[in-house]
Amino acid sequence: MNPRLDEPLRLGTRRSKLAMSQSGHVAEAVRAVTGRPVELVEITTYGDVSREHLAQIGGTGVFVTALRDALLRGEVDFAVHSLKDLPTTQPDDLVIAAMPRREDARDALVARDGLTFEQLPDGARIGTGSPRRTAQLNHLALSLGKRIETVPIRGNVDTRIGFVRDGELDAVVLAAAGLNRMGRGGEATDLLAVDSVLPAPGQGALAVECLASDADLIAVLGELDDPYTRAAVTAERSLLAALEAGCSAPVGAFADLLADGQIVNEMRLRGVVGTLDGTTLVQLSTTGPVPQSYDEAMALGRELADEMLAKGAAGLMGERSL
Repeated sequence: MNPRLDEPLRLGTRRSKLAMSQSGHVAEAVRAVTGRPVELVEITTYGDVSREHLAQIGGTGVFVTALRDALLRGEVDFAVHSLKDLPTTQPDDLVIAAMPRREDARDALVARDGLTFEQLPDGARIGTGSPRRTAQLNHLALSLGKRIETVPIRGNVDTRIGFVRDGELDAVVLAAAGLNRMGRGGEATDLLAVDSVLPAPGQGALAVECLASDADLIAVLGELDDPYTRAAVTAERSLLAALEAGCSAPVGAFADLLADGQIVNEMRLRGVVGTLDGTTLVQLSTTGPVPQSYDEAMALGRELADEMLAKGAAGLMGERSL
């Protein structure tokens, strides 16, 4: 890291409003820790320019590769990713120096007329580009005795919510964390409980990445790290990796901390895999001591993945992503 305190640190970010907002929050935190200016360097990724649905282009890495290339070329000093977009395999020459405290991990419904999911009419058209959401939303609808039509959509937050405002769709589902970070959480008409719809592994969390060789910057960025967030998302991503599934697979996972009074002593990890029509889900959970190391968190995820595979999870994911 350049020791000159007046030289800006360069933060690589996607160009979308959401990414810029997320990166802006991290930039402010880095400024507070270092006393150095931080400038945002906007980078266009393949996922930003492709008009294909994420399930078709694979999901894994499409929003990440260009940022990582910029890091490796020395064009930026560090980058901010939505953790759920990161492939589960970490390159040797890069390191996730910080995972700041996680935002709300739930999915949010933005529906016409202020409707909640339960209030949506039979046959409601709901926009989502996520197979994970499609599977669980269909399952939730069936449990309520109705059917929905899930419509694949792409686009930024404004575009997606615009489908509802224009009457093309009855509702869309977005990450609550993104809405909150943009100051638009109030536009959600319903927050889907994790007991009903498990989020994507790592949803709501950010990854701050830099060169593995930059020990000084790693130490500085590490001050933003939240150990509970890191333990939780590491377990979730371990489950995803052990299922040999990519970001576009219909896999949900969520680790939460269980407290006895004021003392956090256990972590519960839940995972789900389902068919897109929602008729079949494999959903299991495991509980253990709060992981004190990367290896312990990884083990928790692998343990649950093994149980899910034994229950037939592989057959519900379609072609597995190796």
